[in-house]
Amino acid sequence: MKKYVVAVVGASGAVGEELFKVLEERNFPIKKLVPLASSKSAGNEIEFFGKSYRILETTHDIFKQEGVEIAFFSAGGNVSAEFAPSAVKAGALVIDNTSHFRMDPDVPLVVPEVNPEDIALWKQKGIIANPNCSTIQMVQVLAPLHRVFDIQRVDVSTYQAVSGAGKKGMEELVMQMQKFFAFELEACESKAFPHRIALNLIPHIDVFMPNDYTKEEIKMVKESNKILHSDFALSATCVRVPVLRSHSEAITIRFSKEIEATRARKILKEAPNIVVVDKPEESLYPMPILATDTDETYVGRIRNDLYDKKILHLWCVADQIRVGAATNAVRIAQKWIESV
Repeated sequence: MKKYVVAVVGASGAVGEELFKVLEERNFPIKKLVPLASSKSAGNEIEFFGKSYRILETTHDIFKQEGVEIAFFSAGGNVSAEFAPSAVKAGALVIDNTSHFRMDPDVPLVVPEVNPEDIALWKQKGIIANPNCSTIQMVQVLAPLHRVFDIQRVDVSTYQAVSGAGKKGMEELVMQMQKFFAFELEACESKAFPHRIALNLIPHIDVFMPNDYTKEEIKMVKESNKILHSDFALSATCVRVPVLRSHSEAITIRFSKEIEATRARKILKEAPNIVVVDKPEESLYPMPILATDTDETYVGRIRNDLYDKKILHLWCVADQIRVGAATNAVRIAQKWIESV
């Protein structure tokens, strides 16, 4: 198998660190690894397959200098906007984990289990976009059901872990919980979130839009329809919860035809990278502690609506740093390698 020169932009961040783990675990065909970050992190080292690699500064010339063939971007939208075109110009495929290119009509937005055929569109701009973490786990669940029963509408409420805000989000929750046990919680300052997150829920992720939805909620709506090549109605309410890792979602789906929960359960069991955990009588259902550090999306609490046989309710959980970012990006790269 051909091996590639692989760059990771944002090598010192939470998703960048997870990318290295996933690349190792999947024995990705790497000829040379090029860790990149801002000038602040340049010079630090990362470990990969038992070797130390020095982080280099992200510049416009570095991709050509290092002969990069695949570049994973996980350093924020502004960084992708500035440097991704330089990586493409140097001949690299860019797999972007930020929101910057997601709704560009010339950039495919890909979840390999759902729309792998869209990877072929990478040639238009040399970029493949990785969807929002909450979108990825949701469309993995929706896609197999949509193919059989034709979705008409989806309503989703998310319970998003603090790691969705990066390392600073996790550190803030840990610090505030420490303050709580020291009886100093009221003195806590909130920096990563608009309010204290410890022992609290915040129905506010990203900025509010003129229509009173947040940007995170609008991302889920627009991205889902782009990935699924659909136009059904979708509404989201995104909530930050005091959980370190793994996002949870309560999803209500209305179909054009009647659906039985038992049939839906069977379809989901056969879907790729989905694990059905649905034995409530034994207290078995998806939870963040089950999903964390795994590459699967867990689904449970699958049940028919009490009043409408065309409506199904379910609950899903996935590690958003892996399934919702690093693992999805590496799966995209693996599918791309198969296609070239």
